[in-house]
Amino acid sequence: MSSVTPTIKTNAMTPTEIKLRKSSRLLVVSFDDASFEFSFEYLRVHSPSAEVQGHGPGQETLQTGKEDVEITAIEPVGHYAVRLLFSDGHNTGLYTWAYLRELGDNMDSNWQSYLDRLQAAGYAREKPE
Repeated sequence: MSSVTPTIKTNAMTPTEIKLRKSSRLLVVSFDDASFEFSFEYLRVHSPSAEVQGHGPGQETLQTGKEDVEITAIEPVGHYAVRLLFSDGHNTGLYTWAYLRELGDNMDSNWQSYLDRLQAAGYAREKPE
């Protein structure tokens, strides 16, 4: 289990702890008032990178075939973000503290929206929920 702990607390959005749990395929991000368990797939398909999000509304690219993706490393970026390196070679998204919090607070609706988009595109996940 790897752990990256931010050293400077700049605001309430700063995580108090980040743990990579490879065996359970989760990234655990804790804040003062909440803790979130993110699946590797969830983080990969919601990468903040331009490759996934595009350069503006409506330019998002639906990510498929990410059921078995792994996070291979976490790199701190200043005092405001981490870069997640994925086993499929993706490494361009910077997950700011605010974005991680947003992903946690909206996990259920984000995940359902992703599943709905996959279904609309005719894609069947290898590991259905």
